[in-house]
Amino acid sequence: MAFEQKEELINRLADVAKVKSHINKELYTKYNVKRGLRNNDGTGVLVGLTEVGEVMSYIVDDADRIPVEGKLFYQGYEVKDLVNGFFSEGRYGYEETAFLLLTGELPTASELKEFNALLQSVRPLPEGFTEDMIMKAPSPDVMNKLARSILALYSYDDNPDSTDIANVVRQCTELIARFPVLISYGYMARRHYIEHRDLYIHAPVPEYNTAQNILHMIRPDGEFTELEARILDVMLVLHAEHGGGNNSTFVTHAVTSTGSDTYAVMASAVGSLKGPQHGGASNKAYAMMKDLREHVSDWTDEAAIKQYLADIINKKAFDHSGLIYGIGHAVYTLSDPRTVVIKKYAEVLAKEKGDMDLYNLYLLVEKLAPEVFHEVKKSDKLVCANVDFFAGLVYSMLGIPTELYTPLFACGRIAGWSAHRIEELVSGGRIMRPAFKCVNKRRAYIPSDKRTENI
Repeated sequence: MAFEQKEELINRLADVAKVKSHINKELYTKYNVKRGLRNNDGTGVLVGLTEVGEVMSYIVDDADRIPVEGKLFYQGYEVKDLVNGFFSEGRYGYEETAFLLLTGELPTASELKEFNALLQSVRPLPEGFTEDMIMKAPSPDVMNKLARSILALYSYDDNPDSTDIANVVRQCTELIARFPVLISYGYMARRHYIEHRDLYIHAPVPEYNTAQNILHMIRPDGEFTELEARILDVMLVLHAEHGGGNNSTFVTHAVTSTGSDTYAVMASAVGSLKGPQHGGASNKAYAMMKDLREHVSDWTDEAAIKQYLADIINKKAFDHSGLIYGIGHAVYTLSDPRTVVIKKYAEVLAKEKGDMDLYNLYLLVEKLAPEVFHEVKKSDKLVCANVDFFAGLVYSMLGIPTELYTPLFACGRIAGWSAHRIEELVSGGRIMRPAFKCVNKRRAYIPSDKRTENI
């Protein structure tokens, strides 16, 4: 079949599929369908219990939901306290955060030393893996490459299918250690074979932690400053966990509940995180802000910025989606606690890099976007800047390519996914199987010689 014929046939099939896939929206109301697994009041449908993480955005008083400043807890500890604790003491925090999520307890100095040594020992990829599984099949998308690499590691595991907790903990710690290598080499393969630029492959340094190794491996000269590494470390901590209800963590629970192996579970979670409605939103938010800078010459002109934001909502600017990326959240209302923390350290980095004008622009958009949303949408819905809004700013100031924004999210979140997988194996016990009601009419079979053309 010629290319033109294939393309024409595919388009015809797509036209029919779009028509046949359309479901009357009134039916969702009729059958009380919880679309997006959300209740009518905006809360999530309760489908499980967890001790790993908690997201708090409102309090209930006499059955009324009262919005409050957002809070995020890891194993009962408020994340801002964790960050303030290790940053103020001049320590890195991602490794002890991973230990906390996996075990439920903060490590002692000796336990953290042992855990760091474990991560260092398993960080190198299996022999031949880089050449055979990464360099020979470069991908334009690092997240897709990450998922493929995770699945490939199954073949290098002597005991890949066992769901014994000790075995799963081994697999999860190996993935926590190796995610930075997988995304760094996946990016370098893309950079060389797709962008046709020089190839640099730096081996992970045993003495470096996760954040230090990432910066070392993605930079041609392998160099970085202490402040850069510590800010990236904070970002990894803030991305490490977000309760059981976010899409990728729910996927982790759902696929784990089938009895599937660790590699299949984590590859599925990566596929979920890649979506622009989830982890991929930081790329969109950064691209939107870049487009704003190109269309608004005076970064202090509030009227011009509000007009640009209104044009976005009215589908006249940026990608014409009608979405102000990085503004609004499925759970948080008054504030996203991760954003509150990020802004503090983003300012430190902006002063160091001489990017205060850019930082102040982000602050201004953060202030104006909810106002424009309410004015244009005529809505009283509470919206705030979410973690994705400032994440792109921080990564850009660190000189990190946009292709690595979402993979870095995955590098942080693998710790939370691991904790949720273990929790599901220990406490779940049932395959997740929600219901879908079929609203199609039943029809009698039609012999082939009696059928009419569909396309």
